[in-house]
Amino acid sequence: MRAVLEARRKAAAVRVEELGAELERVRAALAEAEEVLGRRVIGLEQYLEALAEEQASAVVAVGSSRKPVGPRRAVPHRENADGVEDLSVDYQALMAAAMEAEDGLGARRAAVVLGWDSASVSRVEGARARLKRLVERGWLVEENPGRFMLPAPEQIPGAERPDGGS
Repeated sequence: MRAVLEARRKAAAVRVEELGAELERVRAALAEAEEVLGRRVIGLEQYLEALAEEQASAVVAVGSSRKPVGPRRAVPHRENADGVEDLSVDYQALMAAAMEAEDGLGARRAAVVLGWDSASVSRVEGARARLKRLVERGWLVEENPGRFMLPAPEQIPGAERPDGGS
């Protein structure tokens, strides 16, 4: 009887080891797939933005004063915009959250603001890409790595100086 129980224990231990190894393999594959998905999300957003900019420049080149029809995907440069209302709804929400965040807005919090799952690596990276795009266009600054905030008035190109100087 003891030999039977000992054999069952050994078989169970072997099964636990096999499942543990399989679990590690699946975790590694999941992490790799999430990384690939994050890159694909960012790539798609960049493609759509470039496409929207190309279409906008084509409309300007033709001389039409009409705005393109459909959702705006491109983020205008701050100096070319009348205000935050020129941004799409998602970017307006990010700007509002950045205004409220005293120590800066992080990518995980930005994902929550956008209504995305903040536990998903690809969603957090997508939010980070949007924040970086706002930095590139002059809407936000990244003074500390990963902390995005509104620029000081003197950092805004074309902003009026309160003392009237140049």
